[in-house]
Amino acid sequence: MHSYHVPVLLNESIDGLNVHPKGIYVDATYGGGGYSEIILKKLSGGRLFAFDMDEAASALLPKSRKFFFVHGNFKFIKNYLKYYGIEKVDGIVADLGVSSRHLDQAERGFTYRNMAPLDMRMNPGSNITAEKVINEYDINRLSGLFKTYGELRQADKLAELIADKRREKKIETNMQLIGCIKAIVPKRTENQFLSQVFQSLRIEVNQELDNLRFFLQSTVELLKSGGRLVVVSYHSLEDRIVKNFMKWGKIDGPPQKDVYGKWTSPFTTVTRKPVMPGEEEIVNNPRSRSARLRIAIKK
Repeated sequence: MHSYHVPVLLNESIDGLNVHPKGIYVDATYGGGGYSEIILKKLSGGRLFAFDMDEAASALLPKSRKFFFVHGNFKFIKNYLKYYGIEKVDGIVADLGVSSRHLDQAERGFTYRNMAPLDMRMNPGSNITAEKVINEYDINRLSGLFKTYGELRQADKLAELIADKRREKKIETNMQLIGCIKAIVPKRTENQFLSQVFQSLRIEVNQELDNLRFFLQSTVELLKSGGRLVVVSYHSLEDRIVKNFMKWGKIDGPPQKDVYGKWTSPFTTVTRKPVMPGEEEIVNNPRSRSARLRIAIKK
């Protein structure tokens, strides 16, 4: 299972979920099934529902009457669970990272290290690709996504270089993209800069932050009192959303106050500070380096 995606902070996440043998749980990002595998071992009369947008994830599923796989976006978690007659669950875990399999398959276009088409779709059936974004978005929209999703100070110049190059020839591969922006790629921090560029495109193509917001908001209604929400994020944009949601129960706007003027939240945070991988895990799985785990309990 783990060849598809090496589960990050696995033991810490499962411990945070506090699995009850007869409980109902959700693995919102199935991937290679690392979290699901351990959860199933802890269930005797309970059920586990696993979600993944990529149909390839369904190639390796556990054979268990306790296990249900949903080929769909976790933003629609509430609707899918309602189809199964599930109104409340005991715990939800989500690993927001791109799977190791996606990164290692050059044809998916998630990495800037090998020649690849500008794709970046987690759901191969989606009609928007990184190529479409690069070649069809106007210059202001391009600049905006580099600023917002990549937090790049050179966002305006990036958009200008891309717009100039695509007038000459359509940009179809990651190497073409890198070639047209190389004039402003800093040599000392080249990998970080390119990571931020590609992160921007990936988030836009997959609408990752919007999906995350929808998903988190659904958990308020789905989780039972005492239910656990466990989320592993990989960059500051995700982590900020998760942190604020667990603290205040809201994505945007000021937190709510009760009749006495005190701030209220539907959650109690277990992790005041995020849990991060230890040195051993980082050595064994360098991609875990940026992972941040947060846990909250539904009141």
